Amino acid sequence: MSPIDLRSDTMTRPTQAMRAAMAIAEVGDDQFGEDPTVNCLQERAAELLGKEAALWFPTGTMANQVVLRLLTRPGDHVIVSQGSHAFWFETGGSGANAGVQLSEVGERGLFTAEDVLAAFKPRGHQFYPPTTLVEIENTHNRSGGIVFPAEEAERICRVAREHDLATYLDGARLWNAAVASGRTVAELARPFTLVTVALSKGLGAPGGSLLAGSRELMTRAVRFRRMAGGAMRQVGILAAAGLHALDHHLDRLADDHAHARDLAKFFQSCPGILLDPASVQTNIVVFDTRPPAPDAPTVVLRAKERGVLLYALSARTLRVVTHLDVTGDDCRRAAQILVDIVNEGE
Repeated sequence: MSPIDLRSDTMTRPTQAMRAAMAIAEVGDDQFGEDPTVNCLQERAAELLGKEAALWFPTGTMANQVVLRLLTRPGDHVIVSQGSHAFWFETGGSGANAGVQLSEVGERGLFTAEDVLAAFKPRGHQFYPPTTLVEIENTHNRSGGIVFPAEEAERICRVAREHDLATYLDGARLWNAAVASGRTVAELARPFTLVTVALSKGLGAPGGSLLAGSRELMTRAVRFRRMAGGAMRQVGILAAAGLHALDHHLDRLADDHAHARDLAKFFQSCPGILLDPASVQTNIVVFDTRPPAPDAPTVVLRAKERGVLLYALSARTLRVVTHLDVTGDDCRRAAQILVDIVNEGE
């Protein structure tokens, strides 16, 4: 029996229908702007996100790094949320590639306009690096897939404009945020200078992210994408998967959210598990084990032996992520296995 893989929503495999769309994709050389399927996907994404233009990237991390090259200069200061992907999961790329300093603000993935003002460093100061960019991650991975409040994002972007700061929405899971909040992705993206969305997470494509913003910034982004090794050729095969995902996999994200809530309810019944139910807003469940329950690495090891794969965030913090390739029955079976392991103790 195949394992129940709850490590990430990047673990999805293309459906047969998606594979069929990829097989017949019309392709060309994307480096010359001649791949018609990529061009179609970029136009579709720009329309969905309410921006002038969009650009395809092989990965969201590459897109994040290009954003820094576009909106900052070496030595600048960037404000990010506590536990952000940019700070924790990009192997120091912000410093190595763009030469910027990141400051975490807020807690559990959320922060306010007041937090931005408190962390803001003015241009021209004798000692401080100038703040030039504010980033919001929505949904927030490390904080359990929570949705960043749209009203607060509007306030933050308004304060940023008043202080001549650019704003960036790392929306790798913005599709999930839209479904959970009842807003469109265009509404959530509107106040930001730039926004990214991923196709390889909840939507189940085998790769690809899109960066969207003004036409002028997207034209400049092509150079930095190439500099980062992202010049692609007949990438329409992957773009076709993205188009199929947009056509067929958006509405079903609500199922992933329901499965995550079911997992959380099951975990709450276990004394050895600490979980804030309010944090389970989309398809990610982050929880802690309480002594004498096993620590996170032990839970991961024992779960793997019983056919469940999950991810340890720290010594006692674990994450499970629901997605296209796990059913409600899979989630219930996995939850029972994990609770049994926690109840076994050290």
